[in-house]
Amino acid sequence: MNVLQINQSDTIGGAAIAAYRLHEGLLAQGIDSRLLVGEVKTSSDRVAVVTRKPPIENQIYRFSWRLGFNHIHLVSSFDIPKHPFYQKADILNFHNLHTGYFNYLAIPSLTATKPAVFTLHDMWSFTGHCSYSYDCDRWKIGCGKCPYPDIHPGINVDNTSIEWKLKDWVYSRSNLAIVALSKWLYNEAKQSMLNRFPIYHIPNGIDTEVYRPLDRKECRSLLGIPTNKKVIMFSAASLKDPRKGNDLVLKALQSLPASLKAETVLLILGDGGEAMAEAADLPTVNLGFASGDRLKAIAYSTADVFVFPTRADNLPLVLQESMACGTPMVSFKIGGVPDLVRPGITGYLAAPDDIEDFRNGIVQLLEDENLRERMSQQCRTIALQEYSLELQAHRYIELYRQLLHN
Repeated sequence: MNVLQINQSDTIGGAAIAAYRLHEGLLAQGIDSRLLVGEVKTSSDRVAVVTRKPPIENQIYRFSWRLGFNHIHLVSSFDIPKHPFYQKADILNFHNLHTGYFNYLAIPSLTATKPAVFTLHDMWSFTGHCSYSYDCDRWKIGCGKCPYPDIHPGINVDNTSIEWKLKDWVYSRSNLAIVALSKWLYNEAKQSMLNRFPIYHIPNGIDTEVYRPLDRKECRSLLGIPTNKKVIMFSAASLKDPRKGNDLVLKALQSLPASLKAETVLLILGDGGEAMAEAADLPTVNLGFASGDRLKAIAYSTADVFVFPTRADNLPLVLQESMACGTPMVSFKIGGVPDLVRPGITGYLAAPDDIEDFRNGIVQLLEDENLRERMSQQCRTIALQEYSLELQAHRYIELYRQLLHN
């Protein structure tokens, strides 16, 4: 079986990392998997970049952007059938298609002779433009009058009702099966224009040999953190991105009891770590952007609790990584987060945007060592039982075979 994964990148961004892990999981099971992506960072003969046509695409973009349409200027997508990876493939697997490298109008032609799986990493596939709609449900009735034109990917003019119709037209002529990573997105897709296709729930997998609990004392020694300190871990992003909720975690940390702050260290990963370190009212160890799995596993194993203050999310990879390393989590009851952060079992779920509730969750876990230890064991058990890379690969292989048989 030859599978072609189509995605925005091989390793940049959560969806890229998730798709690459699936690619590796399939290879481990003897499946011939390749990636065709918008941006390449790895050096592999199994990964290639989508060839673009800048002169003509730039000219079309001048008009399509002014009209409020994203991506339809990318005529290079219609040349993908000429690529050797496509020609060799038995089945396609689309991932993120909305980061400026792919034209969704090409989906019917790409799936005319090859069945395809469309793995949903967010809501974009069935909205008039946005990747997350927050409290707006106009995608159920055709969009238009968009309340969030700036949500990624942003639009210049509100023609969301037309883009919604274009997507609906595309799907009416396509051969797809839909995979939702979380129970939340599965239920959303069932209420969308995608309900014409079979929809499956297959979570991302994670390498539980790489992401596993490591010796805490050794990890803290490596990072220069005293063993008698409590450690809160946080994956920082830009303070300008409201979806990531950095402002929420800052306020929660600043309002922690003084006695708890005195014995706590904040461990930060991510590009936004420097700004967070300056703003947080806590001693901080900032590791910056970490692409290596080993360093991330050491960080998770160092922490007593991992905090994730999102306003909108599907099935966050960082929560899976934390879970596999046996680190309890505090987050908000948003999107697919409850699949991973299970109250009283793997962590604490606060009400959306409720800073006081979020802070209370952090305090509860930091002050109750027995609770943390119990949650830690349950995190690891659930990761092994439900989110192993091998299990994900087997589920996809079964789906691929079913589609090819049909």
